[in-house]
Amino acid sequence: MERDTQPCFMSDHEGFCGSIKNSTRDFVVTELDVQGRPVTSTGRPEVAEVRQGSRKAGTAGVTTVVQNGDGVLSQEGFDLSAILGSSVHEALGGFASRTVACVEEQKEDTEMALGTFPEKQQRASVHRAVRHNYPFLMTVTRQTGILVKVDPDFRELSQLVSEGEAEDFFRFIDAKVPGSVFTFLPDDSKEHRTSVHHFISRRFGKLVETKSFAEQDQTAIAVRLREKGNQGKKSGKRSASDREEQAEIYSGFTLKKENLETLEAISYMAAVLGVLPSDFSYAGIKDKRAITYQSMVVKKISAERLLEKASEFERRGMQLSNIHPASEPLRLGRLQGNHFDLVIRDLKPHGKCSSSDLEALVKAAVENVKARGFVNFYGPQRFGNSQTVQADQVGLALLKEDMVTAVRLFLSPEEGEDLQNKAKRHFLRTGNAKESLLLMPAYKARERLMLRALHRYGSGQEGCGRAWLSLPHGMRVFYLHAYCSRLWNEAASYRLNTLPHWPVQGDLVCTRPQRDASATEESDAAQVHVVTHAEEKDNAFSLKQVVLPMPGNSVKYPENVLGKWYQDRLAQDSLSSCRFRITSLKLNVPGCYRPLLAHPHDVTYSLCVKEEPQVTGPSPPHSTASLTLSFDLDSSCYATVCLREIMKCEP
Repeated sequence: MERDTQPCFMSDHEGFCGSIKNSTRDFVVTELDVQGRPVTSTGRPEVAEVRQGSRKAGTAGVTTVVQNGDGVLSQEGFDLSAILGSSVHEALGGFASRTVACVEEQKEDTEMALGTFPEKQQRASVHRAVRHNYPFLMTVTRQTGILVKVDPDFRELSQLVSEGEAEDFFRFIDAKVPGSVFTFLPDDSKEHRTSVHHFISRRFGKLVETKSFAEQDQTAIAVRLREKGNQGKKSGKRSASDREEQAEIYSGFTLKKENLETLEAISYMAAVLGVLPSDFSYAGIKDKRAITYQSMVVKKISAERLLEKASEFERRGMQLSNIHPASEPLRLGRLQGNHFDLVIRDLKPHGKCSSSDLEALVKAAVENVKARGFVNFYGPQRFGNSQTVQADQVGLALLKEDMVTAVRLFLSPEEGEDLQNKAKRHFLRTGNAKESLLLMPAYKARERLMLRALHRYGSGQEGCGRAWLSLPHGMRVFYLHAYCSRLWNEAASYRLNTLPHWPVQGDLVCTRPQRDASATEESDAAQVHVVTHAEEKDNAFSLKQVVLPMPGNSVKYPENVLGKWYQDRLAQDSLSSCRFRITSLKLNVPGCYRPLLAHPHDVTYSLCVKEEPQVTGPSPPHSTASLTLSFDLDSSCYATVCLREIMKCEP
């Protein structure tokens, strides 16, 4: 059980002993996307060259794309139905069909409004998806609204080459994949080729360069993206109209990792790819001592580049699959939950129960938890399973704005003589950030960022503050969330050990349907209600609707003894006046509401007992038992906590 948290169970079954994570293969976690679908890849990715067909004569433009294991090109990032909604998507399809005639017949321009999109990233997704699906249209931003109309540049190019070639060329321009080349169909007319050269130079000369080349007695035009440093401030007329909306290059993929923390895996991939850890986004953090599958998106890296580095990732226990273009980063919490496939080995009864009772003990345990759920504690992974200094301690120092202590806690070494621990010990002993940086492995991106800043700015209060600012925002706020999670665990224990196991006056309850009130840490305050005396008497709510606040500056606290407990507990840590906002580090913790209870879904289990003969002596055969267990949990719920309720001990 976590530090300072009293054991709390929802069922009174006996439980059993056993061990988990004997091998990472005994603990497999598969992320479930927002539709509840597993992100598990069906096969290894491969690069294929496909030729995009044209509606008119010929085929042009060899374009490198990425296929998944089934050989199907992923277009997830360009799904207009998902981005715009089915009704607007259908209307856009009709508009596009009508405007094809405008392109061919040189008719007056028409336009269509797609709606308003308040967030910049939303608008970027719309721009990119529309242009990919309908290259002959251009998108224009007006305040937060987006209009589409015929692109005059497309119209002009389609008079020089076939519409199919023009479509493929504009997809090439919008993709901006580094190192890519577009080739027009062979053209024997020098005068005509000159016209194409002049058009591209005039409209896109800051972005691309063109060259005619001869092959097998035919001459064609190749278009290559300029090196980034050679591009002008503008990338042609097409993008200048709304260049502030241009989407970055994003590549999505499924990451399989083994015996690695999510942030550690990101740090390693960032070092290999030459980008920052903050260029990676993900929906949730996964266990270290496990095999895990999760969705990720990386910015500024093409799918081809990811594939080039696949072998380096594999040497570190990571495999990438289902690599595809993406339109935007992932948001933390943008998942329905996780599916777990677990094996618990060496099962034994607690106390005086005999081994013959094991099957009955397992059945009672699993069925009880299926029916009653478990206390929704944050698991030890939230704080650092085996770390000497845990994440919540760092978070507390940050909330006190004691930057020096927070840095020293962050750089506290673990047991072991590997390079990262040697580097940390050297810094704590000498304070020499430069020498410590030379010792720190390249893939420890967080530690290297901090040491580099400490070397530059010093290790005083201001220098340590700058060192924290050198880390990505998500990493900085992680430590504050860890502290708030620790308090939530303690509050849950206090609530269940002090108050009845039903909603009482002053408790907070969520009025949404229970499955919707999953622990996504995004509960709306408007749906949180304070239980009245009359509602307690009428049993208006159930315990599974009770939520507890994660501390922050925008939450309300229970209006009973639990609310007083929160005040006293924060005062104990000298945070009575804490605003949960650290301006110097650009951190703000509004707080949220987390359900007191969680329930596993789609539970299946199987007990296996094997007789193993003794190697020597007349002793009777020895039996070993293992339990195979599978279930789904909502996001931010912990399988180890569910197992603790089932087994009635630390798994």
